[in-house]
Amino acid sequence: MYVIAIYDVNEKRVVKMLKLCRRYLNWIQNSVFEGEITDLGMKELIHEARQIMDEREDSFILFSSRDQRWLAKTIVGKERSEVDNFL
Repeated sequence: MYVIAIYDVNEKRVVKMLKLCRRYLNWIQNSVFEGEITDLGMKELIHEARQIMDEREDSFILFSSRDQRWLAKTIVGKERSEVDNFL
């Protein structure tokens, strides 16, 4: 499935969340990631995020679609991190 992930966590936990999300998805900008992930990968990502987060004050939002082609993406201004697939 294709996922867009966004987090808003306390400053103390930002680096851990950044490293976690980079293991599963492509960094787009600041706290935003996107990419293909398996169902199992999604469950692992959520489980590991819960270990880092304080759910009383932090948030982790995941938008998912079966396929990237069902999403329209418009970038206005400079794209922070261009995502390319290399074979």
